[in-house]
Parts: sequence; structure tokens; C-alpha cells
Amino acid sequence: MQYYSPWFRWLKAHTALEFRVFYLWSFGVTEQRDPQFETAFKWDVDLLAGYASEFVPNVARDPGTHRFRGLDNPALTARLAAWRPGAVLLFGYNWLSHQRALWWARLNRVPLLFRGDSHLLGRGSPPMPTRLALRLLYRQFAAITVVGTANRAYFRALGVPGSRLFLAPHSVDADHYNPADPATQRAAAALRTQLGLDGRRVVLFAGKFHERKQPLALLRAFLDVAAPHDALVFVGDGPARAELEALARTRPAALVRFLPFANQSEMPARYLLADLLALPSRGCYETWGLAVNEAMHLGVPCLVSDLVGCQQDLVHPGETGWVFPADDPAALAATLRAALRASPEEMHRLRRNVAAMIRGYTYEQTSAGLLLALASLPVR
Repeated sequence: MQYYSPWFRWLKAHTALEFRVFYLWSFGVTEQRDPQFETAFKWDVDLLAGYASEFVPNVARDPGTHRFRGLDNPALTARLAAWRPGAVLLFGYNWLSHQRALWWARLNRVPLLFRGDSHLLGRGSPPMPTRLALRLLYRQFAAITVVGTANRAYFRALGVPGSRLFLAPHSVDADHYNPADPATQRAAAALRTQLGLDGRRVVLFAGKFHERKQPLALLRAFLDVAAPHDALVFVGDGPARAELEALARTRPAALVRFLPFANQSEMPARYLLADLLALPSRGCYETWGLAVNEAMHLGVPCLVSDLVGCQQDLVHPGETGWVFPADDPAALAATLRAALRASPEEMHRLRRNVAAMIRGYTYEQTSAGLLLALASLPVR
């Protein structure tokens, strides 16, 4: 919700599209525990103002997106019927209520659009039974909005014609991640001083401390290659925290800092204190990596693995950041060393390229893709 709600608000303010958002779970609006962050929180920005929405009661005994029946909203089809949409946009398919909405729309001949960000990086084509099931599933959609290059390749591999694919790139609220904002600048400067980072080149890891994101591999690489004027800052929480802190204590001369989970209002300053963001995720887990978008809006180059979904679109080696093979710790260390030793002139050039690149990933471009997809639908 923290990524899509501002887009919905932008759509309402800047387009003539009439729409209503049906929410199937209240996570992020009410305080709940995130099992991966191992923290209870709710987002501290307004997620509901500026567009029409409603919460459909979720009757699941264990609500959440971690299981098929975690989104179980029997009233959804009745609410859709009452609102009488001209089209339905589904954000995902792998939950009971999404399947209900899909088949309700098909039975009532309401055109369906789909938005997801899956890719095949690092795993190849799915097994034949899965591939056949997905081909059948995606045939139900009249149009699909793709978020980037790897996502487009995923749909093409599953037989979706190019004529039904419309680029609506993943984007975040650029106004929220504004490097010229004085309050963000002051907060970032204060954090750098507080953490002893002044005059150092700072690597930032922001997210869940989970092995799929490889925070331990990043810390090991940093301890191997860091010079006295380098620093690594972890922002977040998760199951690997204790191990990370224990490993950092083995090298007290290396400057490694830990900041707790940061809410939405705090994140711009966290990004702005950094010289580069590291997202070394492996597997198909990191379907995009919106932290890269956020950091880039603040002018921060990024170091990512080649399995991060946004890499082919946003992080070009030598132009907007650094890329390494996800399953090669030695390559991670070598790439991190190169990033830490880049000259000030090189860093300035990268920042300039980052600012130019991210201008193509705003709600304006995302909305244009959605509107083109809607315009392609058959007239009812």
C-alpha cells in the first residue's frame, strides 16, 4: 500500500479516470506485526486520502499475503457488482479473493487487466505443468501492464502476445524522495554526524534482514574490502540481525552502524546520508526492488545483484551503479571495492546519470501505460 496509495492519489488528481480501490486487508493502516521485519508497525503516511476506496471484510483466520486463503473476502464480488466497473485491474492472482474477482469478471464479461512484477531471472522457465497453468491464467486478461524488461520477458515466455503488454514502469512518490527538501537535508546531515559518518563513503542497506537479501554476504564483503574512511549502515530489522551484529563486533575497527526499522517519513534522510545503496538479493525473491527507485530519486547510485528485477532497467554498470553475479561472494567483494574506491569525479558522474534515468520512472509514466492499456480494451 505504501507504494500504490500515492499513485492512486496521483491518478485521481491528474487524470479523468474514475476508479475505486477495493482493499482486502488492513495491513499498513492498522498496526500489525510483519513477520519478516519482526516488528509491529503501521505506515506513518496517509494512505487513504485523495481517492475512493473501501475495505472489504476479510474473514481469514490467519489474514495476510503469506498463504492462498489469507485474503478471503466473500463480499468482494457483491461489492464489485454494486459498483459496476467497466474494467477490473488485479494486483496479483495467488489469493482466494483474487481468484473470485477474476472469475466474477469473466462470468460478467467485464474486461480484466493485470499488474504483477514476476520475472524468470535466475530460475529459467517454470516446469511444464506450472507453465501451462500460467498460460491459461494470463489468457483471461485483456491487457497486462508490465513494470520493466525482466517482467516483460516473463509474460512473453508464458505466451502473452506483445500487443497485450503495456509498459507502466514501477515508480514511487518522487515528491516524497526529494533531495532538495531542506528538512530531508538537515535530517541526513544530523544522522551522518550522529553516526560518525562525516568524511566517509557510506554504503546503505535498507530492508529486511533476511538471507534472501544477503545482508550477511554484504557485511562479509565490506569487512574484506573496507578502508578506514568507509562505512556500512544497516537500516531495518529481521531474523539475521543478531548474526549481523555479532559479525560486526568481530571487527571493531570497521565502521558498521545499525539503525532500527524506519517508517516512510524517515526513509528519505536515510537514503540521502548514503553514497551508494546496496541491494544484493538473490533468487527470484526481489521481483523489482523499489528501494532502488527511492534511492535514485535522491541521487544515490546503487549496487545490485544481477537477479534484482529492476537491474536491467535502472542499474547499468559504469553508468548508474554497479552489478555483480548474485551467487558469487568474491564478485560482490570486488564490485563493492570498486564502488568504494570510485573517484569523486566518477561518483558525481554516476549521480548525474542516476538523476536523468529516474526521471522516466514517475507516476506520470506509470499512469500513461495504464491509460494505454485501458484504451486497448474492447468497447462494451
